[in-house]
Amino acid sequence: MKKVALVTGSRRGIGKGIVKALGTQQDYLCIVSDIIAREEAQDVLDELKALNIEADYIKCDISNTEDRKAVFAKIIEKYGRIDLLVNNAGVAPRVRLDILETTEESFDFLININMRGTFFMCQECANTMIALKNEGKIENYQPRIVNIASMSSYTSSTNRGEYCISKAGISMVTLLFADKLAEYGIPVFEVRPGIIMTDMTATVTEKYTKLINEGVTPIKRFGQPEDVANCVLAAASGLLDFSTGQVLNADGGFHIRRL
Repeated sequence: MKKVALVTGSRRGIGKGIVKALGTQQDYLCIVSDIIAREEAQDVLDELKALNIEADYIKCDISNTEDRKAVFAKIIEKYGRIDLLVNNAGVAPRVRLDILETTEESFDFLININMRGTFFMCQECANTMIALKNEGKIENYQPRIVNIASMSSYTSSTNRGEYCISKAGISMVTLLFADKLAEYGIPVFEVRPGIIMTDMTATVTEKYTKLINEGVTPIKRFGQPEDVANCVLAAASGLLDFSTGQVLNADGGFHIRRL
């Protein structure tokens, strides 16, 4: 039986790039997951099938309690295991507003999905993984969790403060679960993408291209979903297990402080 990976928010962009990498380079059976119905995700499954990636689709709104419980229950019922959770699902503000003008509605929208959703996905998955470990039926069972945060975890953007706060929260979620799950032998990692070419950055491509050309990142190019996926591959490989809680920066060197 192949190892099973659940990647949330994976019908496009970074999430789909992660699924492709896990399926082709580490031969995971990948569970694609998003908020759309299965019928609407058939094109993604067909694309993955053409790449010889074994994949399934389970709808999940990570902000919804019942969806979170159901996605793991369905995976265990059908496949009997969950080896890797990649918490990739997340949203940006519907409208970028200065912190002096933003609304409680926008703040709650970001926090509820990005931070609260990630926390309780970790909780549900962790308890499922612990139960599987205690059963002892899966030989050499070594599960892992990877949370996708952002360089916004530590970078101020005053025109989308709620996004920064939600991503900073994910960084603490990672530390908390890395700490707690160490005793169960379940490593937890964080990947912080930088300026990545996705639908989310499509509306500000000109702005970011200018910043990159001016040297905001030592590596002067847009990141691609594959750059983030490579960090997930490293975390999923088992080679970093003793470094639980580690942050992997997929940001073209943005995290380097330079004069």
